[in-house]
Amino acid sequence: MTCHLVALCFDANDPLGLARFWAGVLGWEPADDPQDGITLLPSDDTGFRIRFLPTQQQKVGQNQMHFDLTSTSLEDQQQTVARSLELGARHIDVGQRPEEGHVVLADPEGNEFCVIEPDNKFLADCGFIGALASDGSQEVGYFWSEALGWPLVWDQDQETAIRSPHGGPKITWGGPPLMPKTGKYRLHFDLAPPADGDQQAEVDRLISLGATRVDIGQGEVGWVVMADPDGHEFCVLTPR
Repeated sequence: MTCHLVALCFDANDPLGLARFWAGVLGWEPADDPQDGITLLPSDDTGFRIRFLPTQQQKVGQNQMHFDLTSTSLEDQQQTVARSLELGARHIDVGQRPEEGHVVLADPEGNEFCVIEPDNKFLADCGFIGALASDGSQEVGYFWSEALGWPLVWDQDQETAIRSPHGGPKITWGGPPLMPKTGKYRLHFDLAPPADGDQQAEVDRLISLGATRVDIGQGEVGWVVMADPDGHEFCVLTPR
């Protein structure tokens, strides 16, 4: 029995401000979060929530994961960019070429995201959040496919992608070369066993797939901090 993806978590210097930004961009609604963060609930088939957790650490380097937001037309793409800029985003250069049709932006805390051009075939059947594009190896794509029970929908030239059988965004990994790790990542997944599952059994299963337990100074908490085969942190919560 596999765990499910509960949330994508952002470490945020201003959780409320960052939550307001993404609520405005995505059209999602905030909800109470029992773990001292702020949560947005999806208004579409995304299937997981977004949590914003307080941190004093400043962002260093490029994030390992970022959103690819889709567009239905050039006008729609321009409107998403304009709305994002009005809410506090800015244009950034991550080495994209002028002929590429997507627009690269950063949110108010510097977290990168892309607004993808219309007629992108890879994301054609996806919603507004088309993909969570990640830096990672082919091995880690296989790991997350097994960890979540999501089938591979792309596996070519060491690039992989998975997607929930219920729809929602794809999670993609671009293959080598991988970015050097500069400390704890600012984005991580929260997983949980189903309500009738067992946290320790799930931890053991993930270890058998290639994950490791890690200590990031979390102390005595109810969740287990782990890292996938590429060293990306994630948390296993209690069953729910």
